[in-house]
Amino acid sequence: MQPLRGTKDILPEESIIWQYLRDIVTPILSTCNYNEITTPIIENTELFYRTIGDDTDIINKEMYNFFDQSQRKITLRPEGTASIARAFISNKMYNHNSINRLWYLGPMFRYERPQTGRQRQFHQLGIECIGSNNPIADVEVIRLAILILNTLDYKQYKLEINSIGKIEEREQYKSILINYLEKYIKDLDTDSQARIHTNPLRILDSKNSRTQEIIYDAPKLISCLNTESRKYFDNVCELLESLSIPYSINYNLIRGLDYYNDTAFEIKTKELGSQDTICGGGRYNSLIEQLGGPSTPSVGWAIGIERLIILIKNQLKLINICPYVYVINQNLHTQKYTWKVINILETQKTKFELDLSCANFSKQLKKAYNSGAKKCIIIGDNEVNQQNITIKDLESNIQQTIKLEVFIDQIQYVLYSQ
Repeated sequence: MQPLRGTKDILPEESIIWQYLRDIVTPILSTCNYNEITTPIIENTELFYRTIGDDTDIINKEMYNFFDQSQRKITLRPEGTASIARAFISNKMYNHNSINRLWYLGPMFRYERPQTGRQRQFHQLGIECIGSNNPIADVEVIRLAILILNTLDYKQYKLEINSIGKIEEREQYKSILINYLEKYIKDLDTDSQARIHTNPLRILDSKNSRTQEIIYDAPKLISCLNTESRKYFDNVCELLESLSIPYSINYNLIRGLDYYNDTAFEIKTKELGSQDTICGGGRYNSLIEQLGGPSTPSVGWAIGIERLIILIKNQLKLINICPYVYVINQNLHTQKYTWKVINILETQKTKFELDLSCANFSKQLKKAYNSGAKKCIIIGDNEVNQQNITIKDLESNIQQTIKLEVFIDQIQYVLYSQ
């Protein structure tokens, strides 16, 4: 049996990488009062039909839908924001705080063609700042994405931003864009031809080279923004500059989900081929109200974890999953004594591995060398009878036998001095 196409087992040597990322991210977000939230991976299908948009690839091609035993239509979540919005409403979180800063980390599911950095079960780290319509909220979330990447010592990225305005401004722009594109309809790729009257803005996100050439000279959405929308975007840009965060304005940047308005942004790299977006996000002021909650302006982003791991793989090679101490013993009599040593190692939070084989000392010692451990603690009948332990340095091969009470009193020196 093999895993399903587009899914992947996360093995122990990889799990420690995921834990490393969590250990980096948690204090950064916690310091800014972002609190973790976990939502179910299954939701009512209607949630995503109402939020993502009817003529998007996610809705039309990529969602995992099924009927459960009660004939309810269920979907494996394809993205995180809709579930967070649903949780915000169903748990009446608006009654407790005017601003809710939330973050999540978990699996998402889309039926896409698997390739490097893109799987059918993939994982996202996301944050949502719910309750503020201030440009500083947009910049706060962007700043946190940049801070996480910089803390992971990854610098080969660029930030692109755009304003996609409000619904009425986009409607005005759609008419202008359709009039322009219709002159080139035969030259557009097949998907763009199908979208020209249903969701023309998505054509701006086409990866087809000929379509991109046509789009290059197309009218820009910013020409339809009113004074208020332009001022909001200018304020976002000004705040980014005050933080010395470099950015470029990409007037064709349109996020693939219909609930966005005003600020849209992506953090991109040239190291992932066509899957060049590390982080994507933006403002969504009408989503929560659209789902039946109160009018609640919000902004957030998501980072693809699999892509991030590919980008920081050189740094991750430094992570050691080996035990520091390998513990070997001789028989049932010595195993009872071994628990005392293990309790000491646990108290000191020293990573160890206890040999569970019935092999002789020679074979156990060979396993200790193969484990990658730095030290080996040997407990035989002589050690038990004299209340000693023997410690072997697996790099220098120097071995010493000391009293158990000395080991307890001087464990840091005994284990880490050489």
